[in-house]
Amino acid sequence: MNLLVEAFKWLFAPEQWEGKDGLHALLGQHLLFTMLSIVIAGIIAIPVGWAIGHTGKGREIAVAAAGVARAVPSFGLLILLVLLFGVTHKPAAALVAFVVLAIPSLLAGAYTGFEAIDRKTVDAARAMGMTEWQILLKVEIPLGLSLLLGGIRAATLQVVATVTIAAYVNLGGLGLPIITGLNLRRFDMVLGGALMVAVLALLLDLLLALAQKASVPRGLGFSKTTTKKHKADHSKAEDKELT
Repeated sequence: MNLLVEAFKWLFAPEQWEGKDGLHALLGQHLLFTMLSIVIAGIIAIPVGWAIGHTGKGREIAVAAAGVARAVPSFGLLILLVLLFGVTHKPAAALVAFVVLAIPSLLAGAYTGFEAIDRKTVDAARAMGMTEWQILLKVEIPLGLSLLLGGIRAATLQVVATVTIAAYVNLGGLGLPIITGLNLRRFDMVLGGALMVAVLALLLDLLLALAQKASVPRGLGFSKTTTKKHKADHSKAEDKELT
């Protein structure tokens, strides 16, 4: 209990929020790495996932590639990329590592969103004379958006937690007080930094959960049954990547 009190005292001390290395700056760095990683991973993974879900082709290759990416240890990958890119390109190396981490969840969310759509709905759209692009844009993407946002939620939480290791290569972020506190045996700093990461992850997850709920088309609702189904579909996809 005393450690928790000390951690809160450290967090709310005015001097911790001042200067270029203040907690506000570290929070900004953490968010920047997270958002850039998710955006770049999304540009790569989402179109590929949609193509797989729409055509039904290439699923095995994508699942295998995503499984390999998921199995790579993040810290080892970060250190390897820093060595390969050179110390002058550490931000780029870290960004690549976080993008690799985010791709599997985004890819799974994109193609499982399409796979979860009732094929009768797609067949009906074709029977009405819709082109493949119209089916993609007006039927599959709107109906699969909820599961895609579920993938974005999972990827965001993974990246937020992993960006803490960026501090090991002097790139800042909320991992900096954790690592500095460990070196100085200042466990109030360690706990304070960990609390900030946890709160940030919870807030981002809440925002994305609200977006996921709002993305469900009218008439389908967002019942507990629907939520469980979406979670089950996404879980199955991730299980297949690991096998």
